[in-house]
Amino acid sequence: MPTLTRPPAATDSPVRRPSPRRTGRRGAYKGLLFALPFLLGFLLTYVLPIAYAFNESLHEKKGTGLGFGPTRVVFTGFDNFASVLSDDAFWASMLRTLLFGAAQITVMLGISLLLALLLDGVAARAVRFFRAGLLIPYVIPTVVSALMWLFLYSPTGSPIIDLADRAGMDIEFFGGLNTYLSLGNLLTWQGIGFNMILISASLQALPRELYEAARLDGARESRIAWSIKVPNITGILVLTGMFSLIGRLQLFAEPLLLRQIAPESINTDFTPMMEIYDKAFKTGDYQYAAAESLVLAVATGILAFVFYHVTNRKMS
Repeated sequence: MPTLTRPPAATDSPVRRPSPRRTGRRGAYKGLLFALPFLLGFLLTYVLPIAYAFNESLHEKKGTGLGFGPTRVVFTGFDNFASVLSDDAFWASMLRTLLFGAAQITVMLGISLLLALLLDGVAARAVRFFRAGLLIPYVIPTVVSALMWLFLYSPTGSPIIDLADRAGMDIEFFGGLNTYLSLGNLLTWQGIGFNMILISASLQALPRELYEAARLDGARESRIAWSIKVPNITGILVLTGMFSLIGRLQLFAEPLLLRQIAPESINTDFTPMMEIYDKAFKTGDYQYAAAESLVLAVATGILAFVFYHVTNRKMS
């Protein structure tokens, strides 16, 4: 007689799936590991130097023994910041740089926009050729390009001055307004290509149907450029203007090198960065220079923020 056997009891426990919270934590940890190299670099190259500069700015060197004894660094709180805020030379250099940058950036971005508009209607092969050629000044290191123009501006070895003398003309690159024109020419030569590339890329991203519709309506190329292309790339114009403004407030290498042949026209506080450099490495007042650098950083951030929002509001 057959015997009935009972099926074996299930011993396998159901598979437990991880909770969404645990899965989210694992994903966050993995993301943190991927971002860890950047965070370490940001900490070492930005956060720690700023913290060190802030700590230095809270101190001051003071002599002992009526100025004849050794100097010692003492804590003075925000005295250095108060001195910077009332430093006429520092704020004069800031105003000088802003006025100079307003004129130079307008010219540079105007030329970059014009070149980008001209290249927008050229064949693709020609566009690549001209882009590469105009980008060369930006690729050249700042010091190298400044030294090149230093030679061209030099009163003793400049081929431009030599040709002008042979033609009976007297050319002076420095002194009064000529100093700003010479420096502006150098900075414009450096920045045209880079800004033109950014503007040209924005023009390439615009839909071509807009141009075809305007041509069918009888619009000329100049009208299309002014009424369709330029209004649709205001964002990149504002962005390049803001970056250029930040760069002008940090202007240092070019005027410092040009000062070698024109010390009477470019003084040690010609720009805020030159003023900070002079205080730190020539006067030896690192604490005051640290306070100046922090004030400059905050002022640059505020001006860039105001510029971006004001120009964005006007162009939108």
